[in-house]
Amino acid sequence: MYLKNSWYVAAWADQIAGGLHATRLLGEKICLYRNSAGEPVALEDYCPHRRLPLSMGKLKGDAVECGYHGLTFDCSGQCIAAPANDNKIPEGAHVRSYPVSERYGLIWVWMGDPGRANHADIFQVDHFGDPDWGYNRGAAIDVACNYQYINDNLLDPSHVAWVHSSSFGEATTRDTPLQVDVKDDGVIVSRWMYDCAPAPFYKKVIGFDGNCDRLQHYEVRFPSHAIIRAVFTPAGNGGEKAEQHADTFIMDSYNFMTPVDEFNTRYYWFQLRNIRPKDEALSQTMSDGVRAAFEEDRLILNALQQGMREKPEGHISMRSDTGSFQFRRRLGKLIAAEQPDPG
Repeated sequence: MYLKNSWYVAAWADQIAGGLHATRLLGEKICLYRNSAGEPVALEDYCPHRRLPLSMGKLKGDAVECGYHGLTFDCSGQCIAAPANDNKIPEGAHVRSYPVSERYGLIWVWMGDPGRANHADIFQVDHFGDPDWGYNRGAAIDVACNYQYINDNLLDPSHVAWVHSSSFGEATTRDTPLQVDVKDDGVIVSRWMYDCAPAPFYKKVIGFDGNCDRLQHYEVRFPSHAIIRAVFTPAGNGGEKAEQHADTFIMDSYNFMTPVDEFNTRYYWFQLRNIRPKDEALSQTMSDGVRAAFEEDRLILNALQQGMREKPEGHISMRSDTGSFQFRRRLGKLIAAEQPDPG
């Protein structure tokens, strides 16, 4: 069901400060905290005695004390104190410790084999911290559906014509053909649309008047990380080989979908833009508009999950599903390769 040997977002970095933070990734309960050096730590959120969540206990320096009988675990997950057991460490008194990293204002946890965790494999975010690029973000969104349906949604630019008609959609998003490119690390679905009216959300922010040429670039990388690039340039200046016009607007939307369990996903997101980097009012406008559009997605995805659970067989497919089919097939092979040999 999940690709274990991968980095997943577990929290915003500013959520982990001064205490214990409980979360759930890939069906596993995890306790997050910071050690005395400020470095993030991720432990399995169960005491091995009676499975009380460690997150219900107390932070004692760099260690976590269980709130039931005081078993205490260090950053590696090893029990270092057992006051209710004559201070004798019981056999098997340890919990799993996960490789963890802090990057882009996010806490990342490696859910697979610790020996394969490579911090260089964390999704690369261009222009993060670049003073010439503006930044905005919003709270993580809980979606009551399997993470693969969100991947599907992000590999289908045409859905904006119907789901986001008041924000990201306009007439050319209904039927302009899509280009699908399969890469080693994921799938890209994209298209240029020419001499079209700016969609309502973008009309507020692009900074030029009149019609535009518009790029929709939807790229999802395994297992569930995406960059959605929106490019708007004055009509007549767009295209794959065109030089960038001085008034070109670029918004890179980064989207990190973390499976909570089979039917729930936590969706982390932020945007970077190439204009007016210090304009806080613009940042707020973009965050509010994007959040409203994502709420439109959530309404659809929650209902879709319900429908697919009630009637999973016999649904049809369309041309707009091509990108998601390619992605699911390749992700399925990666997941299968992690499974133990039945022989």
